[in-house]
Amino acid sequence: MLKIYITRDKNHMSQVAAEIAEVRIKTCQASKRECVLGLATGSSPTSLYKLLADAFNTGRIDAQRMRSFNLDEYVGLPGENAQQRALNCKSYGYFMIWKFFSLLQKKFIETSVPYGAMVEQDKLTSIKVLHPGNYQVRGTSGGKAVTFNALSAKYLRKIRKNILDAYQLKIAAAGGIDLQIIGVGGHGHVAFHESGIPFADSAMLLVELDEHTRQKAVNDGNFASLEECPKYAISMGAELVYQAKTVLLLASDEGNPVPVKAGPVAKSLLLDETCDVPISYGQTYIKNGGELIYVLDKAAAKDLLGKKNELMNKYKDKLEWNDLT
Repeated sequence: MLKIYITRDKNHMSQVAAEIAEVRIKTCQASKRECVLGLATGSSPTSLYKLLADAFNTGRIDAQRMRSFNLDEYVGLPGENAQQRALNCKSYGYFMIWKFFSLLQKKFIETSVPYGAMVEQDKLTSIKVLHPGNYQVRGTSGGKAVTFNALSAKYLRKIRKNILDAYQLKIAAAGGIDLQIIGVGGHGHVAFHESGIPFADSAMLLVELDEHTRQKAVNDGNFASLEECPKYAISMGAELVYQAKTVLLLASDEGNPVPVKAGPVAKSLLLDETCDVPISYGQTYIKNGGELIYVLDKAAAKDLLGKKNELMNKYKDKLEWNDLT
């Protein structure tokens, strides 16, 4: 099922998304002991997290019956050991404490972030330079996913088993993700599943970040310079993101002089599925019976407005359109 909500502005987007998330969590907690939440970082969900914290703190939903898994984490943050890197103020783990977990009066059962702090960036760059035959990547543009096979360097195979597969298995052991919250990047990417990375074998990814992605992080004020910005990240890929029972996608173009999300949002639903627009994998998700919810401010929905009939023809009885403007 595809549900689209068009909202007035970013604040309204966050309010609508928070109401949807609260209802889904309440329904989940009515049917089982623990509910599993998938979380994203970035500017899109921060107001949603504040509103969700209020729902937990006022007892409308129960924080002590929640587990969470984050989408992604950097590799290569400063620190002498994994613990220091995980607590670095630029890490996504730190971001989640700052923007969400610290607001909760009662804590989740457990919160998990991909184990990027356990990977040594220097070893990766060394393998790439000294053993290029044992270092292969997938992708056509932008950041690329490092591949893993019998010919990969031993350190890469260890990352696959102990970091990527271990995180995926931990999610499976928790029963899978009930509600996955995601944002969308300027090329339609989700987390660090960058444009051009194939969908096949994309559950968990080690991504070599391209200069554009790193420069954007610098421009956004996350890092002082390109040299300080990590060159790699660990990330869920589309294949795993869209295994959640419900995927809640937020997109806002409010304040952007040139819309950056409206185009990818429209392409992901109107055009054929393609790894050039990773969130278009949602089309397979819908066909497989998943519940995909887009909550968009009016600016991010610009290229969908006027396309309702086209969407109805494509998705038929699997589309619910809600214009709240």
